[in-house]
Amino acid sequence: MGPLERAFAAIDAANGADTTLEDGRPAALLYGERMTAELDRLFPEASDPLKIAARGQHVERWLLPRKDYPEGRVGYLEWRREQGRRHAARVAGIMRDAGYDDAAIARAEKMLRKEGIKRDPEVQALEDVICFVFLRFYFAPFAPTRDPGELLEIVAKTARKMSPEGRVRALAEFALPEPFAAAFRE
Repeated sequence: MGPLERAFAAIDAANGADTTLEDGRPAALLYGERMTAELDRLFPEASDPLKIAARGQHVERWLLPRKDYPEGRVGYLEWRREQGRRHAARVAGIMRDAGYDDAAIARAEKMLRKEGIKRDPEVQALEDVICFVFLRFYFAPFAPTRDPGELLEIVAKTARKMSPEGRVRALAEFALPEPFAAAFRE
């Protein structure tokens, strides 16, 4: 087993402990698998650090529940920043144990903390994959939980996070009704 397979196995083992089930499987494990499948489809030549960052995007996310932070945007952003920091640290340890060098580990950490979004092609690729996974698997069940105005703002924020190429591809792949589709054309 090579270092990439060892890293994936460790991430999957960690995420396999998620007690929240989706389709009868640990939700975090399924999310990681979906991230890998989407990355392989969108960016088949991805580097190992990008592949590992995608698989470990939500590693052990359930250990830091959103409810432990204040309601509202400030609390949400604080929770997301801490999640990114925790995911980066956890993945760094996994990569070190799998045999990766400091440079590869630093790349994955940077991606997981979203440092350089819109400037670093790999950080942006990870963000595009995150957005595609959201649209493909989580948007439909999420949409009824929000009022239409709030949902439109969430979709617009999702589109703004994506690269221009990602937005074009999303429009081609997803049947987004207006005005959601308009957010991807801006």
